[in-house]
Amino acid sequence: MSSVRHRRLTLVGSITGAVIVALDGTVLTVAQPTMQRALHASFVQVQWTSTGYLIAVASLLVFAGRLGDRFGHQQIFAVGILGFGATSAGIGLASDVGWVIGLRVAQGVFGALLQPATLGMLRAAYPRDQLGMPLALRTSAIGLAAAAGPIVGGALAAHLGWRAVFFLNVAPALVIGVLALTVQLPTPAPARTTAPTPTTAPTPTPTSSSSPATGAGTSAARLDLPGACLLAITLVCLVHTLVVIPETGWTAATTLGGVAAAVTCGAFIRHERRTASPLVPPSVLGSATVLSALAILLSASAALFGALFVGTYFLQDVLALDPLESGLRVLPLAVMMVLSAPASAVLQRRHGPRRTTMAAMVLLTLGILLLAQLDQGATAVETGAGFLLLGAGFGTVMVTATAVIVHQASVDNAGVAGGLQQTAMNIGPTLGVAVATMLLTLTAPIAAGGRPYGGASRGGGAHGGGVLVDGPRWTHDAFVSAMGSTLLALAVLAAVGALAAVKLPRRLDAERTRNPRREVIHRRKPRPPRATESRYRR
Repeated sequence: MSSVRHRRLTLVGSITGAVIVALDGTVLTVAQPTMQRALHASFVQVQWTSTGYLIAVASLLVFAGRLGDRFGHQQIFAVGILGFGATSAGIGLASDVGWVIGLRVAQGVFGALLQPATLGMLRAAYPRDQLGMPLALRTSAIGLAAAAGPIVGGALAAHLGWRAVFFLNVAPALVIGVLALTVQLPTPAPARTTAPTPTTAPTPTPTSSSSPATGAGTSAARLDLPGACLLAITLVCLVHTLVVIPETGWTAATTLGGVAAAVTCGAFIRHERRTASPLVPPSVLGSATVLSALAILLSASAALFGALFVGTYFLQDVLALDPLESGLRVLPLAVMMVLSAPASAVLQRRHGPRRTTMAAMVLLTLGILLLAQLDQGATAVETGAGFLLLGAGFGTVMVTATAVIVHQASVDNAGVAGGLQQTAMNIGPTLGVAVATMLLTLTAPIAAGGRPYGGASRGGGAHGGGVLVDGPRWTHDAFVSAMGSTLLALAVLAAVGALAAVKLPRRLDAERTRNPRREVIHRRKPRPPRATESRYRR
């Protein structure tokens, strides 16, 4: 199979996997009310169909990425997407909400296997200097799926019932999964980021060939199970705390969950520094560039989804728009995500990731500040302009920061890097909604002259990742006042991400920028040095 065809198949598989996951989340949000009525379930039970999935997927992403590095991203991708499709079919056939919750947790496990592999396959298939556009196309497809999800989910739930929403993923998952199992794509060359030297090239020894735990294969042969368990516990405690806080407020249980997350995180970092084969290699976790890119993704996704949560509540509660009209007001966000992704790949190539990301974070901050100025007389142009800036900024940030993370990782660690990127993208929205909800519930009653929000006894909760259902009934003036201060806080969070962009490189792979032909020369002419070396040895 030719290299070009190999890359195209890899890109199609990566995009399809990412779209299936994105579409699943957006269509589920629309179908949950219908599912609740059909299964005679409580709101808390329906909420756990989202919470259980989120906890499972977030806690296993990094370990799943390491499995891809160890056993091959194509194989892990095939298992993930086939399992995702099978659990989708099982949910569509479920007889009660208990089965739905259990299968959603299982679906989260397969989603964790699937997501890092979509990035790992791209890193293995494309040279570093050609990763920008594939990542941009992947981001555009995710934005398109996010925009189409509510429309498709609403139409299916209205005409065919909530079960049709889950059957939607089965056919494409089956087709792509079977192709991933049957089509054997060529494996990348063993030489990855450094050119082979005459002293290290041909030194196979009987010990290294017979023992997988020696030499360069040590980290690949051993999986850091204690580290994976510590990281999973950390993320479970963190995600569960962030999900529960909007519903209950700060209680002894949520405080204990936050403390447990901090303690296990410290234990994980200590373990990673001491173990011989860490789950997250020092070259990834110890890189200031990777950590900065992860911080940018975390702050950008938290700011975006927090602002989107507040903005949706404003459109439907204050402006009294129905869900369709609200969706049309927010549509510029999805459109700009689709359009800005490929444009950001070009901008990144011309101006570098640092300038591109800083400019995008500024757009994101300006969009939030523009939404903070809205009041009860807001027009469609004013709201659309705010969401347009949000989409342009976030679409660009998602491409550039992801490109930096994947670019910095070697092929050996591409799965772990993808797992870290996906973890930030899963925790960020949950963090943003939690922060927005706490700020709203603390400031809106005070602005109305009432008491601060008192927790679950007064209502409040998250629906499908963050829509308040039974919250306090604020006056419009009180909500608008609280919305302004809440969005200002989220704008500050986005500005912090802009500051973190200072740590990004001016150019991706500065060494290759000085000599752009060097990697091509090593790839095209590997034989003469080896021949010279063999003659020298004789």
